[in-house]
Amino acid sequence: MSIILAADIGGTNSRFGIFETKKEGTVHLKKTVWLRTHDASSFRELLDMLLSTDLFASFAAIDQAAFAVPGAVLDGSLCIPPNVAWDIDLKEASELDGKSVLINDFAAQAFACRTHAVDTATVIQKGQALPGAAIAVIGAGTGLGHSALIKELGQYHAVPSEGGHMAFPFVGREEAQFESYARIVTGRSFCDGDTVVTGSGLALIHRFLTGEEASPQEIAMSLTPDSETCQWFARFYGRVARNWVLATVAWGGLFICGGVAAKNPMFVTCPEFIEEFHCFPDYREVLTRVPIRLNTNEESGLFGAAQFAAQLLD
Repeated sequence: MSIILAADIGGTNSRFGIFETKKEGTVHLKKTVWLRTHDASSFRELLDMLLSTDLFASFAAIDQAAFAVPGAVLDGSLCIPPNVAWDIDLKEASELDGKSVLINDFAAQAFACRTHAVDTATVIQKGQALPGAAIAVIGAGTGLGHSALIKELGQYHAVPSEGGHMAFPFVGREEAQFESYARIVTGRSFCDGDTVVTGSGLALIHRFLTGEEASPQEIAMSLTPDSETCQWFARFYGRVARNWVLATVAWGGLFICGGVAAKNPMFVTCPEFIEEFHCFPDYREVLTRVPIRLNTNEESGLFGAAQFAAQLLD
């Protein structure tokens, strides 16, 4: 049995958990603690805040640590996250020298698909997974995250992606009008997924359709599955989900995560989402067989980081 320290560092909260490895490389969560990310002025200070909790006695007790981080990982040990005021550099975690690693937060979400974190995920489409096929992960929050889990030579690998920055595919005259509107409002030359299928994207869509200015939280609270804003957002979400499944040939299934759908399931349970997901004539039959699940477990990133650490130990 090994002791793993897992972390999921976000723009608002940083979650930490202690796990034990079990047989066949599975992980078992023992205890968690959440810290406010912006209460720390550096990664080192965040670690010092962690040491002041009762999560564990000392770094000496840790066999492996894995930190899920909100950005691209550089050289395996550095992340410069766009929504955190400081860099995440393993050089500042000297007590864990040689036994710590960074992993992108959505890569961690991909590894979480192999853990108990998804046991309670809501079924959106039952489907039938193709054994051994890739599993896609997508999630709208502050940004639009993408990853996929593949198995090769007995090892699992998370596909890194910055798919949220791909140009968004609009269809038809009404959507073209929204695209022009969004480009003017954002001052950007094109719209990407982060512009459209995120919390800020929801506010942008609602303002275009209704003229009302409100926060994403206020808008979500006022919507019903029959509202035009909900239908547009669900259609756009279904489109990026379908495109990511096709891009990764993810016949093993799709997991949806991220705060937008976790707090507002109607965006993926209303008919417009699944109708758009199926809307590709050449692959419609295949797409109807892809299992789709909504993962609302806020600590699944911890499980994914721990599973990645367990694989490294193994």
